[in-house]
Amino acid sequence: MPTFEGELRARANARFAIVASRWNSKITEALIEGARNALADNGVTPEAIDVIRVPGAWEIPLVCAQLARSGTYSGIAALGCVIRGDTRHYEHVADGTSQGLMQIQIETGVPVANGVLAVERFEDAMARAGGAHGNKGEETAFVILEMANLLERFQ
Repeated sequence: MPTFEGELRARANARFAIVASRWNSKITEALIEGARNALADNGVTPEAIDVIRVPGAWEIPLVCAQLARSGTYSGIAALGCVIRGDTRHYEHVADGTSQGLMQIQIETGVPVANGVLAVERFEDAMARAGGAHGNKGEETAFVILEMANLLERFQ
């Protein structure tokens, strides 16, 4: 029985996008750096990585949808940080963003990795942006590389 898996290797002319919110910038800058480094460490040149910044997490799916439909990108890393506050706003933003990103990749066939942190406290975000829990930006880069490679095998 054959088994198919993607590899952390991009085709020669592949372009990737990182869409990141400016909100909670200390966190998102660390996530962006992690994603850029992971792509570069796996052979993607800096010229083949576009970083698009948006105001907050809520705006990420709209830009990801436009990029995915453009036919330009092999994969998109969505990066942001939503920290629970005193209202339900956190839940609406985190859930809506996640659902939007999933819908985009299903509708377009372009891998969109969800690196939008939804955390209870700022310290939880720091732990996932290069701290004790690694760097989720790096992990999203690995996901889009692997998924782009896997999907190319079926074309």
